[in-house]
Amino acid sequence: MGKYMPRAKTISSCRFSPQSIALSFPLSRSQFRWYEEDIWTEIAKYLDKKSLVRLGMVDHWFHKFMFHESVWKYACLRDLNVSPPKEVAFKWRELYAASFDGSHSYTNRQPEKHIDWMRIGAFLFDSAVALATEKLRIPDISSNKLPADKMVQKMGCCILTGIKPGIWIADLQLVRCPVCNLNTCEGTMQTLDARHFELFLHQEYKNGTWEYEEVGSHRVENCCGAIGGIFDAVHLRSSSTAEVLNMKSWIAEPTDFQPRARIACHAVAVNTNLQENEGLQVKYQIMKAGENGPIVSIRISQQLL
Repeated sequence: MGKYMPRAKTISSCRFSPQSIALSFPLSRSQFRWYEEDIWTEIAKYLDKKSLVRLGMVDHWFHKFMFHESVWKYACLRDLNVSPPKEVAFKWRELYAASFDGSHSYTNRQPEKHIDWMRIGAFLFDSAVALATEKLRIPDISSNKLPADKMVQKMGCCILTGIKPGIWIADLQLVRCPVCNLNTCEGTMQTLDARHFELFLHQEYKNGTWEYEEVGSHRVENCCGAIGGIFDAVHLRSSSTAEVLNMKSWIAEPTDFQPRARIACHAVAVNTNLQENEGLQVKYQIMKAGENGPIVSIRISQQLL
């Protein structure tokens, strides 16, 4: 698995500076304002992270300019390809770094178990209710009153309430089964790993105060694929979600065992075709921001038996 899905190529370096502009346009100092904030704000929209940092090293004015929240907010939303949330708890420069510094949920926790990962992308939770499922078809949840663990066992999905709204980042992880209860297990585990994009900046996450807890688990016999999906429950019937649910449009051919993923405005899903097997052990996990805090991370893990 590659670390990132391909993105459109961005401008890799800044070819504009006050000096070069002055040379290109024969204007006097009184006619051209070298340090025009609106002009450089517009130029900054077309620069990647490295170019933004280099621009900030030109002189004191540019260093100060590059600390403007508007510059990094635009870059973060542009590169995550999402609309802005109502509010954020950290500076946009910090949020950009936490989203694109190459770290993932196994970087600081159980790195010895980690094998590979793939960045899928970002999506939004507008509501506080999520559907986590291993079957990409929408179940009838209108009258469901089962607790999450019973719902997992009976329906292969669960409803999670108390989700922290905002931008979420989804990764596909491949790990050496870190939480397996089977003594004979020597296999690997696929995990659809989604988190609120502020998670890595919280001190409670960094020091291990916030831990994952299991919501439910069960065994699935003779699977042809390892599937996982996370959806904002209020957008289950939207057209963009329908594209994720249409597996025929994005899953690989049966003989192709490379993982595939699809992300939309309010949903994400993964599928990896499997060879003949005895089944999967599926686990659903969540992380809360404190005992009574909102859910800030969701995992659907699938391990070959």
